[in-house]
Amino acid sequence: MGPPVSSVYDLAYRGKTEAVKILINENPKLKTDMDANGRMLIHWAALGGHDDLVSYLLSLGFPTDPKDDMEMTPLILAASGGREKVVNLLLSQGANVNAQTNDGHSALQYAASKNWKTICAALLERNADINIADKRGSTPLHRSASKGNLAIVKLLLEYGKQLKIDQRDAYGNSALHLACEEDRQEEAKVLVSNGASIELTNKDRKTPLELCNVVFAKQLKELHDKNSLV
Repeated sequence: MGPPVSSVYDLAYRGKTEAVKILINENPKLKTDMDANGRMLIHWAALGGHDDLVSYLLSLGFPTDPKDDMEMTPLILAASGGREKVVNLLLSQGANVNAQTNDGHSALQYAASKNWKTICAALLERNADINIADKRGSTPLHRSASKGNLAIVKLLLEYGKQLKIDQRDAYGNSALHLACEEDRQEEAKVLVSNGASIELTNKDRKTPLELCNVVFAKQLKELHDKNSLV
């Protein structure tokens, strides 16, 4: 959902920097004003991907991490929207890389879910919590594995010193459970090759292999056994 049409928030969302500057000069209260969703101008500029406007707003003293009524920060909005320049700018200005919405979603979770690889990498370089979990216990690895975002799964595994590959969500599922359930075969193979457990049971007492088709389950078991011998 965009901002109200022809409002100053809409101008920020569309990157009309000069118009926004004029309006702020005329009405300094806009530096602290929020719209009906608790969003400031910096939220909309970030979501629109306008790093020049975000930079200008920060120079006026706008906060880096204001939260809207869903507790979304400009960084979370930019990461969700694939706005790489804004993400990098906000990170360079000390934005909280692990801020979470009221559902527990973080910038890294959104980027992992939406397959924004370079944004995920930028967040991880700034020490984003690789195992951060939302209210349902879902981590960036859960998100990327279930969505079939192979490049993200591989990236998270590259940052694997801290990665808890078998971390479970609220239903007891590991990322491998979800990859198997969604028939994400390449993702499942990569997870097994990197040591994901095929014996772990979820709250329904099912292992990952019990959630995928019989032929593929056999392939994963063979892959697991081969890796165990190495």
